Amino acid sequence: MDSDLQIGLIALGVAAVVGIVAYNKWQERKHRKSAEDAFRGDHPDVLLDKAPKSRIEPSFDGEEPAEPVIGDSMLTDDDDAIAPAATQQPSGRHTTPGIPSVLDPRVDCVICIESIEPLDAPRLWAAQLEPLQELSKPVRWFAFDDADNLWHELSAHSAGAYHWFCAAMQMVDRRGPIDENDFRGFTDGIQRVADQFLAVPADFPLRSAALANAADMDKFCASVDVQVGINLIADGEPFPGARLRALAESCGLRLADDGSFHAIDAEGRTLFTLSNHEAELFDADGMSDIVTRGVTFVVDVPLVVDGADVFEDMMRIAEAMSESLGGRIVDDNRAAFGSEAAAVIRTQIDRIQAEMADQGIPAGGSLAVRLFSA
Repeated sequence: MDSDLQIGLIALGVAAVVGIVAYNKWQERKHRKSAEDAFRGDHPDVLLDKAPKSRIEPSFDGEEPAEPVIGDSMLTDDDDAIAPAATQQPSGRHTTPGIPSVLDPRVDCVICIESIEPLDAPRLWAAQLEPLQELSKPVRWFAFDDADNLWHELSAHSAGAYHWFCAAMQMVDRRGPIDENDFRGFTDGIQRVADQFLAVPADFPLRSAALANAADMDKFCASVDVQVGINLIADGEPFPGARLRALAESCGLRLADDGSFHAIDAEGRTLFTLSNHEAELFDADGMSDIVTRGVTFVVDVPLVVDGADVFEDMMRIAEAMSESLGGRIVDDNRAAFGSEAAAVIRTQIDRIQAEMADQGIPAGGSLAVRLFSA
């Protein structure tokens, strides 16, 4: 009996030990599986997967926008070219504020740039001097004032800080149109200026379009760039300088630093000029020592309003001075210039200025002054 009891107790002890070992193995396997599942990625990671791969911005009108905000699932091979600053709107604007009203895309090559932080105008002005100094055409700078919603032209004395700036290179003047070197120098120069301040050019003009516009405008300007001149020459004794000066000033003309007398309108603009027909320039201090065998009257047709009327005034003064000096009015071939020739000239002036008006470049206007100034 005792031996049977001992054998039974031993069997129970062995069974208990086996059960405990089996239970421990089962618990160990269970915890291992749980740990493997946690690292396998079958469940979202709270830290790594905080945001979905792409998301749709909420719409206030109940419609979903056409494109989601850029997320991991939308990255392409070109994403290195996407500048983060280009998607920011620090000035509160989603588009450029247009261009200054005084500019004309036919005449001006325009680039707007946006500064992430307000940029001091004096810093910008100083920074742009060197990159643009080799250009053959003038460049104007403007800053957009969000307070009054207007562009203001900048100068070396401008103050204030702004988000938006605009640079404009005039593409045409009396020296001709810009070329590829001018275009490249302007666009590269503006990019260099923008890079200094981490600013973003809003849009670069197309080279082909800019050069084509410049060539077309230059061709038109050449067709209307007319200066009408008449000469008053001496028949006998040369004209004394002192006498010329007295007559010119009595007719309201003023001697300017360029060595010519100018007829000036109420706004201070030149209507026509009176110059020495010979090489020597007129000079206020030396007029009494000058003698000349002729003088020339010139009206610059694109630069005056009502050119036919200006021509009439010029003819009237030339005739008055001719009578006083005893000279003759002739054209450049020294042929007599009478009423019939004057009538032809008036007709030509009217035609030219009508063509300019049709092109939106009225004679004597601000755009014409820019295009036809030397």
